[in-house]
Amino acid sequence: MTVVIGLTGGIASGKSTVSNMLKNLGIRVVDADQISREVVEVGKPAYQQILSVFGDEILHQDKTINREKLGAIIFGDHSKREQLNKIVHPAVRKEMLNGVEEEKAKNSKAVVLDIPLLFESKLTHMVDKTILVYVDEKTQLKRLMKRNGYTEKEAKMRIESQLPLHTKKDLSDEIIDNNGAIEQTEKQLHEILKKLI
Repeated sequence: MTVVIGLTGGIASGKSTVSNMLKNLGIRVVDADQISREVVEVGKPAYQQILSVFGDEILHQDKTINREKLGAIIFGDHSKREQLNKIVHPAVRKEMLNGVEEEKAKNSKAVVLDIPLLFESKLTHMVDKTILVYVDEKTQLKRLMKRNGYTEKEAKMRIESQLPLHTKKDLSDEIIDNNGAIEQTEKQLHEILKKLI
């Protein structure tokens, strides 16, 4: 039986690092962010819907969507974020389920759905078990400012647009504490996988 694992975290919590570790172990990772970029490519149905809602001022000159511009609009506006989610989420879910079905057809031991907003989007029904990549708030803020060059205010705004990691902790089946060295993170991941697979 193929175990469907939901991998989640918060912005700058190190989820991508854990995702890469899983790939290196030969486990397929179906990445919601990557799919969400693919479903909004020029000519795809979601692309047309986004343009009809947000207008063409969110486009680069080559007609691709300027994610920074769109991000700036939706981060400060809950109803606009909802509108975008209603367009993008169903298309992403469909692609993710296709990935799961492909792995089940191959009788893979596991498939990982990498979903940053697993709990916020109420997608736990799509997975058998959840793993949270956790860091404390100070570490998260520091990493995000360093990684993206944000001011403290910009970084806090983005962190606050997601469920707090300490809240996600209570909702998760397994937790990887990513405050320490990468070796510790890897060790925790191996222990969790032994338990789940």
